[in-house]
Amino acid sequence: MNFDRLAQATGKLSQTIGSILKIVLLSRSQSVKRTATGNDEIIVLGNGPSLNQTVETSYTFLESRKKLAVNFAANTPLYFRLKPEYYVLADPHFFSTGNEAVDNLWLTFSKKTDWDMVLFIPTRAKIPNPEEIKRNPHITVERYNLTPVEGCKRLCHLAYRKGWGMPRPRNVLIPSIMLALNSGFRTIYVAGADHSWMKTLSVDENNNVVSIQPHFYKDSEKENTRVSTEYAGYPLYKIVYSFYVAFKAYFDIRDYAGSIGATIYNITPGSFIDAFPRKTV
Repeated sequence: MNFDRLAQATGKLSQTIGSILKIVLLSRSQSVKRTATGNDEIIVLGNGPSLNQTVETSYTFLESRKKLAVNFAANTPLYFRLKPEYYVLADPHFFSTGNEAVDNLWLTFSKKTDWDMVLFIPTRAKIPNPEEIKRNPHITVERYNLTPVEGCKRLCHLAYRKGWGMPRPRNVLIPSIMLALNSGFRTIYVAGADHSWMKTLSVDENNNVVSIQPHFYKDSEKENTRVSTEYAGYPLYKIVYSFYVAFKAYFDIRDYAGSIGATIYNITPGSFIDAFPRKTV
């Protein structure tokens, strides 16, 4: 008996059963619509430092396509320059109150966004001051499921297509690409997805893991402190494993994209993501 094959089969069966249970227990009615028309293409804008370079060297390319932004991008001048048609929030931090950066984000959505934009938020998240968002006629809120689904490929692809779940959403780029696919886009470009965390990973003399994750904008001291506090106490093996989860998810996304006739290009200079074909724009 091939014990490696048996272990793999057992592991996949366990993942499949676990995913079914997660869908039943965690997934809710989602409202993502197919909004892409014709040959629409979309650029998913990550928050990596290379985004500034891409904007300056390839602005015409970005301007002529739909755009999707994430996280704190709306707190930067680039948000108003690019005017993204789609925006994704995933981390529970963005649905808390009393944080200046988060409060400014929702203020921008409700008061300063004067172009039509779809705001994707998880089905289980609660919007701070939802009435303010409703008063902005330019914002359409669509709900999606962050439920991690893995195991049997047939189940996974069915769950992805139905919006019941997605590859393990280790970071916001994973739901962003999946939402672009489920919105009907069949050509997707990924920019600002440096994912070069391993370059900055280190361990200090007190065995504290130091993981620097720079963005195209400068984080406030409060935000840097919050992130450092969240990572405090995490051993190296857990952080490296989280990297594994993210990079594997991109291969799952690539496989799903191919099954529905979609192509994802990585246009990020120096990106560590090796799942998508590279393209210079």
